[in-house]
Amino acid sequence: MNDSVPSRVRDLFMLRPGVTYLNHGSFGACPKPVFERYQAWQNELEAQPVEFLGRRFADLMRAARGSLAAFVGADPDDLVFVPNATTGLNAVARSLPLEPGDEVLATDHEYGALDRTWTFFCGKRGARYVRQPVPLPVHSVGQIVEAVWAGVTSRTKVLFLSHLTSTTALVFPVAELVRRARERGIVTVIDGAHAPGQIPLDLRAVGADFYAGNCHKWMNAPKGSAFLYASRKAQALLEPLVVSWGWHSDRPGPSRFVDEHEWQGTRDVAAYLTVPAAIDFMRDHDWPAVVRACHKVARAARRGMNAVTGMAPISPDSEHWFVQMATMALPSCDHETLQRRLWNEFSIEIPTFAWNGGSYIRVSIQAYNTEADVDALVLALSNLLPEVLRKS
Repeated sequence: MNDSVPSRVRDLFMLRPGVTYLNHGSFGACPKPVFERYQAWQNELEAQPVEFLGRRFADLMRAARGSLAAFVGADPDDLVFVPNATTGLNAVARSLPLEPGDEVLATDHEYGALDRTWTFFCGKRGARYVRQPVPLPVHSVGQIVEAVWAGVTSRTKVLFLSHLTSTTALVFPVAELVRRARERGIVTVIDGAHAPGQIPLDLRAVGADFYAGNCHKWMNAPKGSAFLYASRKAQALLEPLVVSWGWHSDRPGPSRFVDEHEWQGTRDVAAYLTVPAAIDFMRDHDWPAVVRACHKVARAARRGMNAVTGMAPISPDSEHWFVQMATMALPSCDHETLQRRLWNEFSIEIPTFAWNGGSYIRVSIQAYNTEADVDALVLALSNLLPEVLRKS
């Protein structure tokens, strides 16, 4: 199954032996060579902080942005590093000039933290956050596009979508929806937390006004490394989350956008500077082949778990719909007890959750996972599920 991922790649990850780790999507895992580069940057910073942060900072960050920009299909001056995608999207939500009666259109598949972000800022401005239903199962791109677009009204000012949803692990057709929104003058904001490293990314082709993605998930970078992209015409809308030396800076630099969001006072930027090493790691280990192998395992996991649960798949069995993460419906059950017992009794780390009145489980497959991990999950699920089912 995952035998096409060489053991030498699997063995480079630092996960604790004895744990069946099927939750890369929540926090990621960093390979040892990348983590060592991260620590080297931290050591270098501490050896001469003034030289590092005072004299080298701009050039170091520019080089790291350049490497990342080439990987995600953007101009280096159109993206900045942020600690995580949620931080970048908070900067966007805080900045947009929403007025009473305006609407921010999203779907019911969005990440819960960002639901709260938009609810918070819409509430402060008298705007409305609309969670448009996209029913499961999904069968076609057109089904999703039309379901989302049915929520557009004359009051829609912002379209907020996940590129690859956290809850249902589905790849959404964001480029087509962005194109429609652009024709209507609607600002587009894309949550790409799970996309970089899992699916090929070309931000120019996506065409969104704003796009935030994590490097510390599927790109294998250290925790605390992510980016916010803003198209050239949309950058003037953004305000910095932290007002510091970069605001109204007079230093020679690429743009006000980069200065305001990059030059924010003393902080450890080692995770950002390690992103090029993570990109090199993926290139050196033929990451497209790794992703294909992981997708094969994810497909097998989905089939095995659906066979145990008797539930129908939520999407077609194709890389166009899911890649290294897959979400499966569970029968009505105590999913919290199921998750706890999977960990306590079988050392399986995997999320279960309630969504739209149902129970679900999400598997993440990364280079360190093998067929044996999926077999262990299916066996544990078959043992535990009868004990946690809700009685009708």
